[in-house]
Amino acid sequence: MTVEYGPRTALVVVDVQNDFADPDGSLYVRDSSAAIAAVNDAVKAAKAAGSTVVYTQDWHPPDTPHFAKDGGTWPVHCVAGTWGAELHPDLVVDGERVRKGTGGEDGYSGFTMADPETGATSSTGLAELLHAQDVEGVVVVGLATDYCVKATALDAVELGFPATVVTDAVRAVELEPGDGERALDEMRAAGVALA
Repeated sequence: MTVEYGPRTALVVVDVQNDFADPDGSLYVRDSSAAIAAVNDAVKAAKAAGSTVVYTQDWHPPDTPHFAKDGGTWPVHCVAGTWGAELHPDLVVDGERVRKGTGGEDGYSGFTMADPETGATSSTGLAELLHAQDVEGVVVVGLATDYCVKATALDAVELGFPATVVTDAVRAVELEPGDGERALDEMRAAGVALA
């Protein structure tokens, strides 16, 4: 399947940040460098076709129930204003930014955040930004397939944006072997196109 870009399509680049994409990052995703090269190709194609390009960033406070040290799942990562939260230097950055988890929420999706204690959800502002640009569909790339990419693509479909995930421009954390493939299957089953 070939990805078609245009003014009514947005490319959503998910969390290509140092803590995920650099081997020294606290939550390094294996083989990220190959994904970044494919993401950069997608950015260039999207910009050439007049598409909106949006970059999501985890942007956590130093203390949050999202982190294991505070009762959550994950090591400390992407703390606002730190090296780990910065977009990776090899990434082509040419577009808007949406930050998530800024108030300590679980910010898996580029579209919504959830309070880790109550489960109450709130918007990141991404859907509103896309509606303002008359975007009708999204292409999702970035890190990581089995968490933030999956959550972003599933939310896109639920919010009425047909979504495509470019499989060579994503990589999985794989806390359990096979998590990446299971995430792709789950997305496909929900109506996300895989390219």
